[in-house]
Amino acid sequence: MSSANVQTAAETGSLSFSLPDDLENAFHRAARKWDHAGNTNRLWKKDASLWTNTDETNWLGWLNIVDEQLANFSKFKAASAEVREDGFSHMLLLGMGGSSLCPEVFAHTFGRQAGFPELLVLDSTDPVYIRSLRTRIDPARTLFCVSGKSGTTLEPDIFMRYFFDETKKAVGGRAGHHFIAITDPGSELEKISQKLGFRRLFHGIPSIGGRYSALSDFGMIPFAAMGLDVERFLNRAAGMVEKCKSTDSARNPGVSLGLILGTAAAEFGRDKVTLICSRSVYSLGAWLEQLLAESTGKEGRGLIPIDREPLFDLDNYGRDRVFVYIKCISDNDPVTDAAIAALEYAGEPVVRIVLKNRYDLGQAFFQWEIATVVAGSIIRINPFDQPDVEASKIAARKLTAAFEETGSLPFEQPIFEQDGIELFADPANAASLLNGGNTLGAIIRAHVDRLAPGDYFGLLAYIPMFPEYEAKLADIRKHIVESKHVATVLGFGPRFLHSTGQAYKGGQNSGVFLQITCDDAEDLAAPQQKYTFGIVKAAQAREDFETLANRGRRLLRIHLGKDLPQDLERLSDLVCAAVAH
Repeated sequence: MSSANVQTAAETGSLSFSLPDDLENAFHRAARKWDHAGNTNRLWKKDASLWTNTDETNWLGWLNIVDEQLANFSKFKAASAEVREDGFSHMLLLGMGGSSLCPEVFAHTFGRQAGFPELLVLDSTDPVYIRSLRTRIDPARTLFCVSGKSGTTLEPDIFMRYFFDETKKAVGGRAGHHFIAITDPGSELEKISQKLGFRRLFHGIPSIGGRYSALSDFGMIPFAAMGLDVERFLNRAAGMVEKCKSTDSARNPGVSLGLILGTAAAEFGRDKVTLICSRSVYSLGAWLEQLLAESTGKEGRGLIPIDREPLFDLDNYGRDRVFVYIKCISDNDPVTDAAIAALEYAGEPVVRIVLKNRYDLGQAFFQWEIATVVAGSIIRINPFDQPDVEASKIAARKLTAAFEETGSLPFEQPIFEQDGIELFADPANAASLLNGGNTLGAIIRAHVDRLAPGDYFGLLAYIPMFPEYEAKLADIRKHIVESKHVATVLGFGPRFLHSTGQAYKGGQNSGVFLQITCDDAEDLAAPQQKYTFGIVKAAQAREDFETLANRGRRLLRIHLGKDLPQDLERLSDLVCAAVAH
């Protein structure tokens, strides 16, 4: 085991790593090969042959975005001043995936600034969750930001229609004055925003995909509207941009990180990128999940990001992980520091990234974007397409269109029912699981017993994204790690369909999935549609289930009732009993 540092200028943070000898040697071989081929120059010249030589050249506009934003900085000052002058209490961003995850990081990391609106983000079709956001805001004092590249994604469209109607009830014909849009030029959303009289329209850049858009207007307009210092943020990011141009990978923090991750996955099966983010930047992991999983998880391979999993004793980990510790230097956490040191001492691969303060998030965004495309080159995939995400969008629209015609979703037959809880599986999975027994606990035990070394366990939860529910699902993750010694992931549906869902469907077949659905305590009508938000969520869950089953994934769906807190408690007990057996 050896350690190394990628030294960067004081203003751009630092990257260091401690790797086992075999991975260390392989990393240095990869670095020499990368540098000898001039691959960093090829990257900056947008050479598609660095990946699959298809359309990659068309998706590298983010390489120059920081300089472009700094050159047109006045629009952010104007946007910030306008929002402050109008005295909005909230800004509610309506989006999915790349258009929502970066603003969500800002909302959680920086919080509300004096004199500016509190930023909230909606990226769930769960009707209970939408109602909870509705009760938090006064539409008459809220600025709504509809965000999406194409303007054809189902969820932001129905979010916008619902809240536009709610705002019309409050302010009448001035509803459009409460809406702005961020979208690509000529998109359907641009047309809608003009028709409805939105107060402002901001353009994305067609050559920047959603998950690489954090430093474009998709991230920077919400940042400015929060009252944060965009110029400072972009100037900090600019330092990282310069470092990532270095043709010496030993001095390039983005390339070095990508070479480590790509080599670890391709040569050693260490494809579980375990993210440990310190308190000040804890929410960064959700953005990194999408970047890594959606970019690399395809063609039967990729990186599986593991976010918000607690740290465990060493004997609970398999040999399939790389640990990345992202720490804001002001965060004092001796327990986590000691755990990371123990991992290093034990010979586990550990990467450390130190940020001087929260404004270094811009550096982190760019460093990880570079790292992701470098890892994609090593893995030999196109890091800019997302075929399964696009397929999910199309399938969800087909299901809702079918509901519009028939007034119902197709009937489903559970494979087992007990005490109000139903289990669903496709024929192949049902045949495997029902051999394990004829009780709820026995079937769940049979499912988790399918986990093997190198696998991961995925909770796909189509329930309200409330902290108390996440905490209960975290208990389940803990049971699995401590008993099966495999990595765990948690995705709230449907938002993960626009993020990690790409890797679950298109990546390596090493996931064992438990999809969780429930009866909605109260549904919510979708304006101008026959379907409801609850129907949309149900349709998305069904599409997700069907696609995973068609890909041969080990999969079980558990449908809970309306008393979700009680049923989640029961589910946790069942999993705990199953793994203790």
